[in-house]
Amino acid sequence: MSPKAKTAIKKSVGKKASDASEKLKDIGKLSKKELKERTRKFSEQFCVGDGDNFQLKKYDTDPDVDLGPEDKPLMKQTLQVGVEMLASMQDILYAQDKWSLLLIFQAMDAAGKDGAIKHVMSGVNPQGCQVTSFKAPSPEELDHDFLWRCQKHLPERGRIGIFNRSYYEEVLVVRVHKELLDRQHLPSTLDRKNIWKQRFEEINNFEKYLVRNGIIVLKFFLYVSKDEQKKRFLERVDLSEKNWKFSASDIRERKHWDEYIDAYEDLFNHTSTEWAPWYIIPADTKWLSRLAVAGITVHTLSELNLAYPIVSDEAKQELLMAKKELDDEGSGREPEKDKRKMNRKNGKKS
Repeated sequence: MSPKAKTAIKKSVGKKASDASEKLKDIGKLSKKELKERTRKFSEQFCVGDGDNFQLKKYDTDPDVDLGPEDKPLMKQTLQVGVEMLASMQDILYAQDKWSLLLIFQAMDAAGKDGAIKHVMSGVNPQGCQVTSFKAPSPEELDHDFLWRCQKHLPERGRIGIFNRSYYEEVLVVRVHKELLDRQHLPSTLDRKNIWKQRFEEINNFEKYLVRNGIIVLKFFLYVSKDEQKKRFLERVDLSEKNWKFSASDIRERKHWDEYIDAYEDLFNHTSTEWAPWYIIPADTKWLSRLAVAGITVHTLSELNLAYPIVSDEAKQELLMAKKELDDEGSGREPEKDKRKMNRKNGKKS
């Protein structure tokens, strides 16, 4: 495991996460250089690094952060500052039209993916952001390679794309439920014994291709505990306003918990790379998971040296001519406006 990964969210992370959050409270006042350094330190503790010998079971889903009544509003305020900074950066990203950002969210059921996306992206201009949720593949999608349906939804330059689940389902759900592989119309000569290793390699090559073409890939695993998942499932059953979120399939999948954890561990060991690392986000505490996603995203954008486009001298001349034309148009109307006022005034006197 890399040095970065060793500092991640083990049981000592609670104090680290709390200290990092405290330092983030004045993030809006930082210079660009300070912002890079501050968000880098905050982000590193969640990064898997190269994934070598990674063990998910050693990570804590709920850092021991004891928030008093004064701290909770601070966390909310800190998240809001991060949301505002992200919105500002996204505006420049859109104008610059050079890079795009792909955020991939994976998690066990009820880990809070939808809530994290909703809160972190709440300030982003909808024109520059697109969210795609991937469910069970359709017959058309099953007739293509496993990356095809996700490729269709990659973000354009200047935009932020969000995958709520992704092509990683093909080495998770399909691995746990191997009968799903039979529905993919794969050639009989395919070496199924090594198919997961092959898919890991194909995913790594695909993500390297994306990064080399200006699509930065951020991968978040929202790590919720089995106990917390049970609590959230019960809320979905007991609270009428949350009934719609519950599905009987959630309980069926819960029975495969250990199999999924093993699949995720293997996934992180093989697909957390220098160009597209995984971030393990403790998800039992929602404010922390949202703050972590916001901080990592802000840090990533700050590394891109974003700047508004500089217009050419010719374009500047056109701007000046347009300004003069608008000014002249206004000055021509003012006397006419004053004349109408005078006529109305004289009419009242008579």
